[in-house]
Amino acid sequence: MSPTSENDYLDALIVGAGFGGVYQLKKLREDGYKVRLVDSASDFGGVWYWNRYPGARVDSTVPHYEFSDPGLWKDWSWKQRFPGSQELRDYFSFVDDKWDLRRDTEFNMFISQAVFDEQNNLWHVTGSSGKKFVARYLLLNTGFSAKRHIPGWKGIDKFKGTFIHPSYWPKQEPDLRGKKVAVIGTGSTGVQLAQELSQTASEFVLFQRTPNLALPMKQVDFRGKEQAMPREEYPDLFENRRNSFGGFSFNFIPRSTFEDSPEKRNETYEELWKHGDFHFWLATYQDMLFTKDANKEAYDFWKAKVRRRVQDPRLREILAPETQPHGFGCKRISLENGYYEIFNQPNVSLVDVKSTPVVEVTERGIKTTEKEWEFDYVVCATGFDAVTGGLLQMGIQGKAGQPLTDKWKDGTKTYLGMAVSGFPNMFFIYGPQAPTALCNGPTCAEYQGNFIVGAMNHMKKLGLQRIEARADAEHLWGEDVRKFAYSSLLPETDSWYMGTNIPGKVREPLIYLGGVPNYYSSLEKSLKGSLADFHQE
Repeated sequence: MSPTSENDYLDALIVGAGFGGVYQLKKLREDGYKVRLVDSASDFGGVWYWNRYPGARVDSTVPHYEFSDPGLWKDWSWKQRFPGSQELRDYFSFVDDKWDLRRDTEFNMFISQAVFDEQNNLWHVTGSSGKKFVARYLLLNTGFSAKRHIPGWKGIDKFKGTFIHPSYWPKQEPDLRGKKVAVIGTGSTGVQLAQELSQTASEFVLFQRTPNLALPMKQVDFRGKEQAMPREEYPDLFENRRNSFGGFSFNFIPRSTFEDSPEKRNETYEELWKHGDFHFWLATYQDMLFTKDANKEAYDFWKAKVRRRVQDPRLREILAPETQPHGFGCKRISLENGYYEIFNQPNVSLVDVKSTPVVEVTERGIKTTEKEWEFDYVVCATGFDAVTGGLLQMGIQGKAGQPLTDKWKDGTKTYLGMAVSGFPNMFFIYGPQAPTALCNGPTCAEYQGNFIVGAMNHMKKLGLQRIEARADAEHLWGEDVRKFAYSSLLPETDSWYMGTNIPGKVREPLIYLGGVPNYYSSLEKSLKGSLADFHQE
């Protein structure tokens, strides 16, 4: 590759216009870097640009789920405790205006290739339109849900109705009144869709492979300038996120489940339950995710709560089985708002695809081993090639032309869940081997973003042009990731946390389970140690 003049290249190309990408754009511009932000969407929002299906909303409460910049939160008021996707897009529009993001952003730009030029220590990046970028640093903010997953069922192309993945939901809302509608999948998207579409469709059928052990959302509508808490308390909340396992303002109870009497334990569970949000998951007893008996105790409480809400004994057993189906909290917890009550409606059916699997999609609908169902709409809420899929679809090539797909073919390897040995000057956030899905999104966006800016400032101060994770540091980080994971119950459950939702994907812990405090400490240690865990040239 030919040398590039100083005026032709960017200091950094940022890919992804969600929380992580826009935060890095702001911080790097403030420090005098020449940067460009690109995204395959046509506006800001990241996942919230794409998630516009009925019922789509965040499952983290505000003000946790927003930037900590006082220049934003002093002038912004939310309408709900858990904002819907339209309100989140409105928030990103507000952030765009305040931070003047658009002048350095290019939309409708999918990155199809990124190749590292070893001679000049630059990334040569190609967009799907053929446009070329040359940048010192490649900063990837694709998130954990950038690559959709649709199972390879026979006959999908034959269906005469509308077959759609919810992340491709049309901007012009379709009229589903009087229609026969199916939703396949019971992750958080499936739950949100089921709650909404079951109120509209003449016939609604949910296809369930695994029961969703969802917790009550307990939505709150704010009035006027009312918010979840006084704004003067915001600085402390944002500052203390680093002390919480999940990047919130709450943490595990510092005692174990059976240290309490049955009466005290039930009282504690009831108190956690009434909060809504993730308290029953991430502010519960410290051994819940680590000890089977403690986990079963939490499940039994959850089961009793849910079974009382479902009238049909058969459906009750499918939705909240007497025998625990998997570790409670070992799949991504969803929040619900009237989900279990929809199964008491006469227009709603539930298909257990473990007992009656899908055979094929037909012209008229979906055929299982039991019967053929007819539909006008089939919504395929089967999730994503999570955490790694978005990174691996971009044609990234590191030193000696090694594809990232080859580097990770036998398992993911990173340092700090942000860098990869053999791929210099490349960082990513909200990716594999970081807290990611067990961390409040804006918390990770800011902490990881600050690390990246700190690393770039360190390199600039020393006049260096190339930084690469050391192979030994990468190896030790992988050992830490596995150590934390296998001390918990999560690896015993098949989930996208373990990559098992995608056929052929390596089964491995994709999430760092050491919690935000340990992770933040690792980032601080690396920066304070002058990034000695990286090769620097």
